[in-house]
Amino acid sequence: MNKRRVVLFSHGQESGPWGTKITALAQDARDAGLEADSIDYRGMPDPAARAAKLVARMRESSDEILLVGSSMGGYVAVAAAQQQPAAGLFLMAPALAVPGWPKLGEIVSAPAFIVHGWQDDIVPIEWSIDFARTNQARLHLLNAGHSLTEALDEIRALFGAFLSAGS
Repeated sequence: MNKRRVVLFSHGQESGPWGTKITALAQDARDAGLEADSIDYRGMPDPAARAAKLVARMRESSDEILLVGSSMGGYVAVAAAQQQPAAGLFLMAPALAVPGWPKLGEIVSAPAFIVHGWQDDIVPIEWSIDFARTNQARLHLLNAGHSLTEALDEIRALFGAFLSAGS
């Protein structure tokens, strides 16, 4: 019996589970024959608690899990993938090295795509560059700010490539 492919989304600190990017990418995943769900972390400011919630959701399933995270959700996705195997990571402007948060190590063996905006004034682009270098991740730098909404069409195309890569 083949495993289902499920995409689990993790939103950022200031957004909700079904924001503009997640809604669009979830529809793209469904159109590609995958299942999609977005974890609701509202009222959970602690990234470790968010990661624990995501890991618990992952452990409930025998499916092939692809993790997608935006900003703080990118950190959560990587932290979860370090505790529970994931088939792939798609990270958007990931907040990977915030002072005071537990330090992240390598992402085990999950292939990763990172999308970051050159004009991001919230999360330093260097964090994505360093993570990509350390983990041999695919890094895509776009003419966009932190929310990346102005580059949604490009992100959707990159997400399609991520899904097609067999991640």
